[in-house]
Amino acid sequence: MTNALNQRMNKLNGYLNILVAFFVVAIIGMIVIPLPAFLLDILLVMNIAISVTILVLTLFTHSVLEFSSFPTMLLVTTMIRLALNISSTRLILSEGYAGEVIDTFATFVTGNNYIVGAVIFLIITIIQMVVITSGSSRVSEVSARFTLDAMPGKQMAIDADLNAGLITEDVAKKRRNDLQLEANFYGAMDGASKFVKGDAIAGIIITIINLIGGILIHSMQGNYTVMEAIAHFGQLTIGDGLVSQVPSLMISVASGILVTRTANAKGFGETLGGELFGTPQVLFIVAAVMGVFTVVPGFPTVPFLLIGLIMGVAAYLLMQNEKEAAEETAKKEARAAAEMVKKEPVEEPVSAFQVDPIAIEIGYGLIPLADESKDSNLTSHIATVRRQCSQEMGIVLSPIRIRDNLQLSPNAYSIKIKGNEIANGELYVDKFMVVEPGGEFEIQGIPAKEPAFGLDALWIVDSEREKAELYGYTVVDPLTVLVTHLKEMIRKNAYELLGRQEVKQLLEGIKDQYNVVIDELIPDVLCLGEVQKVLQNLLREDVPINDLVTILETLADYGNSTKDTETLTEYVRQALKRTVVKPHLDENNTLTVMTVHPDTEEHISQSIQKSSAGSIPVLQPQVITSIFDSINQQHNQLLAHGLPHVLLTSPKIRPAMKNLISFNFPDLAVLSLNEVPNEVSLETGGMIEIGNQ
Repeated sequence: MTNALNQRMNKLNGYLNILVAFFVVAIIGMIVIPLPAFLLDILLVMNIAISVTILVLTLFTHSVLEFSSFPTMLLVTTMIRLALNISSTRLILSEGYAGEVIDTFATFVTGNNYIVGAVIFLIITIIQMVVITSGSSRVSEVSARFTLDAMPGKQMAIDADLNAGLITEDVAKKRRNDLQLEANFYGAMDGASKFVKGDAIAGIIITIINLIGGILIHSMQGNYTVMEAIAHFGQLTIGDGLVSQVPSLMISVASGILVTRTANAKGFGETLGGELFGTPQVLFIVAAVMGVFTVVPGFPTVPFLLIGLIMGVAAYLLMQNEKEAAEETAKKEARAAAEMVKKEPVEEPVSAFQVDPIAIEIGYGLIPLADESKDSNLTSHIATVRRQCSQEMGIVLSPIRIRDNLQLSPNAYSIKIKGNEIANGELYVDKFMVVEPGGEFEIQGIPAKEPAFGLDALWIVDSEREKAELYGYTVVDPLTVLVTHLKEMIRKNAYELLGRQEVKQLLEGIKDQYNVVIDELIPDVLCLGEVQKVLQNLLREDVPINDLVTILETLADYGNSTKDTETLTEYVRQALKRTVVKPHLDENNTLTVMTVHPDTEEHISQSIQKSSAGSIPVLQPQVITSIFDSINQQHNQLLAHGLPHVLLTSPKIRPAMKNLISFNFPDLAVLSLNEVPNEVSLETGGMIEIGNQ
């Protein structure tokens, strides 16, 4: 059924393309081929109908992208009017008559007075050229420039939403495509507006030619006296001009409405009504002003009194509606506050005296973020975060609790793991966060720090959002700020969230397909706790455990020879070398590395001691300081050049080196030579050494 419908639609679209092509060619034909008066009447009425259709359509569009063909339509309608003008000119000059439509405009619209008609014609033309078309062209030009300038910031915002899991890849592609189409639309409108202006000028010239040519031709041929020719052709040519310029004016108004509208989910009428008549105080003031005019001597009382009463009644009704809406909102917030304790469904029962693996506590001012009646709420976003973490890191996350905490300030939140706070922040529900890596802002707001990555930021009101986007800043809503912070904290602390129960769930998830390796490994070679420690070691250094089969097979291969989880972790990292290296490669598949001087490496190797926390080099304080200074210098130089990089060591000292620098350089990855695949190119960015070595 669906395939048949699609075939019919494709066939219909093919017919439409052929019909449009024929129609465009026919427009050119009208310029050359004489048309009879009755056919000209039909085409003139069709032209008026098309103009009305376009004008009404622009009033119901929500975005310029819903009428992206408008610039081309502008050219086509201009050509239609010019072709009809030429056809009517041919009839006027040759026969002195151009059909009933033009004759009706000449008599009814102008009131049988061609001088009045000429004035109306000139006024319409001036309004169209000077006011509407010029303004639309200017708006299109500025919009095109601002849209292009804001594209990088908008694309970054799309990428941020995609990375945060708020949108899918398909939605992100659609938004990027819409962004490009919007820029193309305003660029095309900047040029297409010139068609309308040229059409108006051509209309004036054709009208003058009709008037002078008709008078000369028919007076010289003796059909009319000079005064009769002036009266007849004056009225006829003005009628012809009005028939052309009235549809042209409607198209110009439509273009002005389209380019000056901002994209929203409402039509023009709904937007205008809500904004113009949405404030009862304004309507009361207007009603009072109208009332004052009713008592001013000489002013007509009835019109002012009538309008004043209408405005007063509208203001009263609007104020009553606002009171009812405020009461309903207060009731919803009270219900939300009462139900916040058990917002997320419990998947596994947890005793009251036990702490949750991970939880979010929010102040009462942030309760609206968790309102499940809204499409975008904290509960739904947390479900997305859990799913993303499972896909990206390979872990199973327990349900994330959301609780209100009256001890927190109204706009504060706290992220806790096993009952202990690991991060906190502050949000403004009615504001947006603007992030700029350079920390220099051209707008006003409340200074802040982006909580997930520590970038300089501002909290701005909604009215400043469009301005911030024009400056190219990244603008995010408060819910996205919280969710991004939560996801980053989960990534950094994923190893703490992986307990034996979670490991067992992971193994049961693959047991149907890979039961052989699981049965071989557990419990004969390693116990569940030892496997858990290896997986925790991987997560501690941001190595995902998605490839669980390779991890288990490697543990089965080496588990009989050693039970040291640190050594087993190194074997697993070497087996996952492509996964380990992938996040640190540039676009040319090159790995930029900081190497360790052979003497420094030997010095560290000789001082390694085993402890419960793993391998640690026992060095003199001045030696450690010298190593840290050398790393800091090389690390900062590579960061300044924007190069992703790692610290490359021999397999022998890699765990000890990571443990040594983990506190001072937590985000610097340490890789061994055995963890770099052969196809990866290495590029040295610096060498770490002890001073005076």
